[in-house]
Amino acid sequence: MFHTDDPLAIPLWINGHAYLTMAPAFQDVRNPVSREVLRRTPLCGSAEALKAVDAAQAALSAWAAQEAATRAALLASVGEALSGYAAHFARLIMEESGKEAASADGEVARAVALLQGAEAGDAADQIDRPGVIGIVGDSRAPLLGSLQIAVPALLAGSVVVIKPNPETPSAIFALAELTGRCGFPGGVFSILHGGEAAVEGLRDADGVRLFFS
Repeated sequence: MFHTDDPLAIPLWINGHAYLTMAPAFQDVRNPVSREVLRRTPLCGSAEALKAVDAAQAALSAWAAQEAATRAALLASVGEALSGYAAHFARLIMEESGKEAASADGEVARAVALLQGAEAGDAADQIDRPGVIGIVGDSRAPLLGSLQIAVPALLAGSVVVIKPNPETPSAIFALAELTGRCGFPGGVFSILHGGEAAVEGLRDADGVRLFFS
């Protein structure tokens, strides 16, 4: 049983809202410099992966049917919101990845530019048809790495399920919260936490194309 002073577990983001789950295990999110435990990441598996994919598949048709300009405008609104919280996001990146301030600030600035259409994503030429896109993030660029795949996918009418690195989950989860505030339909942008079991859950789910950032 957890004590009230234990670090908080980070929720998933499924169907447009935070989703709390009692995972079989949790991973400590530590500051790599001080080794302080900041948060805890639930190590989810195939059941949670399927729940996220089901929500994404339910949202796909309506999202793909929208005008491209509407999707771009929603992404730009998230970029504007992110710009307003830039210092907060940079702090999340610094305290979980150990990046210096200039590097974290630069990552947030590039994420804003990507969302607002001023920078191309890495997957712009790879996602040519709408579908459910699974994205496995890493700790080198906790925010930008996944977005470089997610943004061109979303612009093309796809929906995304992002599985962040369990050591650096907070910035991309906070961005998911911004998508909710900016009017993204539920299921379009989802966050699934976990390790290899969650990746396997995404890989085994029907209709999911998996990318690694």
